[in-house]
Amino acid sequence: MIGLDTNVLVRYFTHDDTRQSPLAVRLIERQLDARQPGHVSLVGLAELVWVLRTRYDATEETVAEIVAHLLADDRFVVHEASVVSAALDGYRHSAVDFGDALIAALDRTQGCRHTVTFDRGAARIEGMTLLE
Repeated sequence: MIGLDTNVLVRYFTHDDTRQSPLAVRLIERQLDARQPGHVSLVGLAELVWVLRTRYDATEETVAEIVAHLLADDRFVVHEASVVSAALDGYRHSAVDFGDALIAALDRTQGCRHTVTFDRGAARIEGMTLLE
């Protein structure tokens, strides 16, 4: 297994760089497989979502499709995949930031009764409570 930095994933999914994108595509499509997968860390995944939303104006639907692709494709091993899957469900159904959904899902796995937030949007996520 090899680790994949955020910028490699960005180049792979956006095809925005004439030099780096083909390198990312070649690595992922020709060198990675179920026996030699690429590892996607939680931090890398959160950064990927943030970059896609803020720098590339990706829609929530596009981001959800990319995260789902990473979870389903055996060329990738997503750290804490079951937590990411739960976060993806929250993201799709609550119209909240993916990062907030990921925080709530991670906290649930650690036994937190709830997660407090000042973010009214995040408070819509199951397990999040608005601190007032």
